Amino acid sequence: MAHDHDHRHGSRRLLFALTLTGGFMVAEVVGGLLSGSLALLADAGHMLTDTVSLALAWLATRISRRPADRLRSYGYHRMQILAAFANGVFFIFLVGWIGVEAVQRLLEPRPILGGLMMWVAVLGLLVNVVAFALLHTGDHGNLNIRAAALHVLGDLLGSVAAIVAAVVILFTGWTPIDPLLSILVALLILNSAWRIVRESGHILLEGTPPQVDVEAVTGTLHREIPELLDVHHLHIWSLTPDRTLLTMHVKVPPEADIAHLLGRIKALLAERFAIRHSTVQIEPGDCVDD
Repeated sequence: MAHDHDHRHGSRRLLFALTLTGGFMVAEVVGGLLSGSLALLADAGHMLTDTVSLALAWLATRISRRPADRLRSYGYHRMQILAAFANGVFFIFLVGWIGVEAVQRLLEPRPILGGLMMWVAVLGLLVNVVAFALLHTGDHGNLNIRAAALHVLGDLLGSVAAIVAAVVILFTGWTPIDPLLSILVALLILNSAWRIVRESGHILLEGTPPQVDVEAVTGTLHREIPELLDVHHLHIWSLTPDRTLLTMHVKVPPEADIAHLLGRIKALLAERFAIRHSTVQIEPGDCVDD
C-alpha cells in the first residue's frame, strides 16, 4: 500500500511539473529566437525534451500501477526503468547537440539581446525551481522520477547560465560567454545522465543490486542457519530499485523440518537484506539441476 501511495503522489508531482515546463517552453523558444541567445535556446531545448520526458515518465508511472496479468507475471513496474533509460540516453544526445552548436557559435559569434535574454531566463528559472522542488521531494527510490528530476535540473542550471551570460553581455558585450556557459551546463548534466543510464541499464540487465552483497547473503545464511549444508544457484536482481528479488537452492539434511527452515530463511532475507520476494528451492538430497 505504501508503494501505491508513493507512486500516486509521484504521478501527481510529475503531472504538475509537466504542466509548468510545457507551458513555459513556448515562451522560452520565442525569447531565444528573438534575442539570438544559444543559452536560452539550449534551455528551451532542455524544456522541450523535458516536456516529452516528463510526459513519458508520467505515463510510465501510470502504466506501472497496472496489476500483473497472464503475459506479465511481474506486472508493469519495469516501465519506470525503461522510461528512465530512454530519458538518460536522450539527454546524452542533447548534450552532444549543445556542444556542437556551442562550438559553431564560438567560431562564428552572433549578436545577442542581453535584456530580453535576462527576462526570459529569470522567468525560466522560477518555473524550473518550482518543478525541481516538486520532483526532488518526491519518491527518491523511484529511478523514473529521479531521471525526470535530472531533466528539470538541466533546465534550472541552463536558466542560471543564461542569467549569468545575460549579465556579462549587458555589462561587457562579450558574447562568447553564452556558448561557453552552455558547454559547462552540458558537461554537468552529462555526468548525471550517464549515472541514470548506467543504473537503469544495470537493472534491465538483471544485475545484482548495488546495496546487496551476494557473499554476505550466503555467509549470513550459513552463520544464522547452520542446518543449511549448501547454498547455490543464487540469483539476486531488481524489478525496480525498491523491489529486490531472489531465487536460490539450499541443500539440507534429509531429516530437516523443511517448512520451519523455509520460514527462517525468508524471515532472515527480509530482515537483514530487505528481500521480501524470494523463491527458495529446498533440496534434501542432491541438486536435480546438477
